Amino acid sequence: MIKLRKLKLNDLKAYGYWKSPEHSYHSLNGPYFKKDSKEEIENIIQGLKNEFLKGEDVLDNKRIISNNKNEIIGEVSWYWRSKETNWLEIGIVIFNENFWGKGIGYLALKLWINEVFNEKKELLRLGISTWSGNLGMIKLAEKLGMKKEAEYRKARIVNGKYFDSVSYGVLREEWEKQNN
Repeated sequence: MIKLRKLKLNDLKAYGYWKSPEHSYHSLNGPYFKKDSKEEIENIIQGLKNEFLKGEDVLDNKRIISNNKNEIIGEVSWYWRSKETNWLEIGIVIFNENFWGKGIGYLALKLWINEVFNEKKELLRLGISTWSGNLGMIKLAEKLGMKKEAEYRKARIVNGKYFDSVSYGVLREEWEKQNN
């Protein structure tokens, strides 16, 4: 059983550990983007700690994926693709490879889509983008009923090789129809 929850102050050590660049998930999760160094991650964690201690809302656009032992397995997130047109992109990362291939991503992203649509009534659509080498994410988007909307050819470079950038989306009405 998994749940989505907000990051807590006592999660910061484990969260920092999983953000470190040596973990396998980095080879799939946007491997074309620069990774934070250990020092940068330490600074991010310290900043989060300071926000917690001030009573501020921390990582409002993310949720931790945890199991029944309350261990951090991964995270889901959203970011504005176009705030002017109420278009969010969502994402998911399963940090611990021991939890890959067990359906956790499907359950977590389904919960997250429901939560985001419920919290943001103005949204008509959600999108997800990945690269053509991340077959697991492509299959996940399709399993969730998302439609392939765009493919940007040779737009990502991973290990010196070009890959396509692929975008999927779901409209609120489609989501509600298939999940009621």
